[in-house]
Amino acid sequence: MVKDVSKTAKLVNNPAAFMFSDIRYLLNGVQVDSVRNVGITSCMKGYFSYKRNDMVKLENAGWNIEIDESIKGRKGVLTGTSNALDVNGKFGISVPLNTLLGFAEDFKKVIMNIRQELVLIRNNDDIDVIIQPDIAKDEKVKIVIDRVVWRVPHVSVGLREQLMLTKLAGKNVNIPMPFRSWEIHEYQSLPKTTKQSWSVKTAPQLETPRFIIIGFQTNRKSRVTESMAKFDNISSSNLTVFLNGERYPYDNMNVDFESNHFAILYDMYARFQQFYYYQQSEPLLSPSQYSINAPLIGIDCSHQPEALHRSGVEIKIEFSTKKEIPDNTTAYCLILHDKAFQYSPLTKIVKQLL
Repeated sequence: MVKDVSKTAKLVNNPAAFMFSDIRYLLNGVQVDSVRNVGITSCMKGYFSYKRNDMVKLENAGWNIEIDESIKGRKGVLTGTSNALDVNGKFGISVPLNTLLGFAEDFKKVIMNIRQELVLIRNNDDIDVIIQPDIAKDEKVKIVIDRVVWRVPHVSVGLREQLMLTKLAGKNVNIPMPFRSWEIHEYQSLPKTTKQSWSVKTAPQLETPRFIIIGFQTNRKSRVTESMAKFDNISSSNLTVFLNGERYPYDNMNVDFESNHFAILYDMYARFQQFYYYQQSEPLLSPSQYSINAPLIGIDCSHQPEALHRSGVEIKIEFSTKKEIPDNTTAYCLILHDKAFQYSPLTKIVKQLL
């Protein structure tokens, strides 16, 4: 709830994620998956993954993509706020874990005879969770969480399946757990230039990127008047990802948002669900909504030469803009990569596959 109810403050879109800086999932004390900067990560992934029909059920998790066509006379501008907050300053939301962690999204099998833990690390303040276009004088808003409940389904099987599982556990078989992890990297305060090179990281062989999503925000962090759930267009003209010198995409984009030439970026955005989930794509945002609210750049790195997997992979991003990058602009790079663990129901040993 919001204590001493504010008349102007609202929750941003996807508010639960912005309340926490880190989320970690552990099996028998071993960290299997984790996400930093949970709000930004889940928003970037969500804009690519969700379909328009998903918003009906995700409204219960605090998501809201209602379109306000009156904002500055521009059609298709997202309000950037959640409908979860009532007039009394109270809210109750249910957030599916698969909207926050790659493991919960990909691994669908039953986990047997092993302890599970979920660690949530609260943010130091609530500035990024709240949006106040009209700030009341001397008003300080704080969110108080009364209760957090983790609801985990327990599966009861029939006698035949129970005997099969008992035999499996008795043989001390290692059960593999492959999934795709979400790893966020941040470049704070980009220099004022029209060309920038960013050496993101060197990834181990198993964690070679499959998809990379890049986004930018200008003057949004720790500013209560702006929504952290939205992203900005910095007049991008071209962006290339290099994996050990192998470039993605192969050709230049030649984008110009001011001239409405961004069809190639939207096409890359719209095809994500087809390549990532192997299903028909139904993008959440229309081209105009995409360009105004979430001009994120999604790079498909899934098709890689065999030589790329023989050693660690250096990830570098080069991008250029039509104009100088504005002050206080932050770049985000979300890497979706393979990860694999295994566990033994008998010995309860959990270890990562290298």
